Amino acid sequence: MVSGRNGEMLLRAAAMIDSLTHRAMSAEQLFHRQQEESTRNAELREVAELASDGLLRQIGALRAQLAGVTEQAATEREQFEAEQARFETERARFEAERERLAGLMQDAEAHVARVEAELDTLKKSVDEFNATAVSVPVEVLRLARAQFDFLSDGFAKNGDLISQAMSEIGGCAIDQVLASKTEKSA
Repeated sequence: MVSGRNGEMLLRAAAMIDSLTHRAMSAEQLFHRQQEESTRNAELREVAELASDGLLRQIGALRAQLAGVTEQAATEREQFEAEQARFETERARFEAERERLAGLMQDAEAHVARVEAELDTLKKSVDEFNATAVSVPVEVLRLARAQFDFLSDGFAKNGDLISQAMSEIGGCAIDQVLASKTEKSA
């Protein structure tokens, strides 16, 4: 075939063509891979943008929800603070009432102690009186009065003035007891 310098040049040219062909094919393959990668990246970017848009909408919805929750929490806090203020007011009122009632209770206990002491004194007085007195029905006293009148009349007829005076004194004493009994009943 061709020899010499032309052959060498042709061989070099063929090698170069072959090398350039391989390079061109490699470049074309690289271009196709990069084009596929670029297409895949564009698709991924589109998916990422859609996901990003969805996430942004979710973030907006969450912000709106958070604002609502924050507003509701603020309202509930105000209600709680108002309720707490009412509770404190009611508690102060309760404490004041408790102190007032405790004072009344102390006064009542002191009064009860005084009344019990007075009752004890009266019981002793009644016991002392009962030791010297006898309980008699009113009819028996009226009957005794009639007997004193009869005795007094009898002593007056006999001229026994001392016995007559004593009988009249006994009758007067019974009249006083009956008079005081009538006053108590009225």
